[in-house]
Amino acid sequence: MTRRLYLAGDPGADELLAREPLALLIGMLLDQQVPMETAFAGPKKIADRMGGLDIRAIAEADPEGFAATCAQTPAVHRFPGSMAKRIQTLCAYLVEHYDGRPEALWTEGAPDGREVLRRLKALPGYGDQKARIFLALLGKQFDLDASGWREAAGAYGEDGARKSIADVLDEQTLAEVRAYKKSAKAAAKAKKG
Repeated sequence: MTRRLYLAGDPGADELLAREPLALLIGMLLDQQVPMETAFAGPKKIADRMGGLDIRAIAEADPEGFAATCAQTPAVHRFPGSMAKRIQTLCAYLVEHYDGRPEALWTEGAPDGREVLRRLKALPGYGDQKARIFLALLGKQFDLDASGWREAAGAYGEDGARKSIADVLDEQTLAEVRAYKKSAKAAAKAKKG
């Protein structure tokens, strides 16, 4: 059975995300200051331009050359240079700590949800919120078999929630997540102001 995702809203990009853990991690890394689907389409752009998504090739690429790859039109992110550095740093970390096997983050040693969260938070470019959202994405759309993942993911792990990319299954749920984010942003602004 082929896993079907709707994270990028592009069949080719979503297929890559469904089969390639590195693509999923890079997409989540890129998910800031751009629309969610733009972020999750980024790994496919890199793969198309580099002839695949090879973790070691990315980690070891000439930084200026890789930044240029990310900046090609359409760019991987609105800040392609800084994101290129982050992607390379993430890939280098995964090579060093997980022998280039990104899925080891959530499979090696049969970790529980709290351990997977700890490992995700240790990733360069992943803070607490990003790690919790990614954990929820693994649990909700990739059948993560780590006990306690929902609790570790916090509000993002709630069944039926529409709070993050972890909850996007189609155009309708994308609209619901957008509406939630818009209202949360407005509430935060009102609280400050």
